[in-house]
Amino acid sequence: MREHIKILGVLNIVMGGLTALVGVVALLAMGSIAGFVAASLSSVSHAEFQDTAVSVPVIAGIGVAIAIFFCLLGLPAILGGWGLLRFRPWARLLTIVLSVLHLFHIPLGTALGVYGLWVLLSPESQAIFANRGAYSASAPVYPPVQPPA
Repeated sequence: MREHIKILGVLNIVMGGLTALVGVVALLAMGSIAGFVAASLSSVSHAEFQDTAVSVPVIAGIGVAIAIFFCLLGLPAILGGWGLLRFRPWARLLTIVLSVLHLFHIPLGTALGVYGLWVLLSPESQAIFANRGAYSASAPVYPPVQPPA
């Protein structure tokens, strides 16, 4: 189960990174559009210049807002994945909440959410996080198998 926790941590970091990447791409796209609009201002008359010049900072501001939104949206998944790789108990709780939210992100988020809930809600996973990632030989993880009568 320790390997599943590590895999889940890496997958959450990747998912958070891809979410933040969407913000960076939006920032680059909106910045490019603002640049093209600013470059086109040289060919307009003085009266039209004042109306069009207002649009450049508005477009750039929208790009910055979108970038900040998506970077903040991806940050909890990155932090949760990092915590899972280090078997931190707070990361288990954070990632359970994130896994429930991932269920609505069809199709990849749904698969990640189901996998995350399966890994983190198992009794063995609970025991691993209770011991901060250390193996515990004193407490059995699975119930003992009864021989057939």
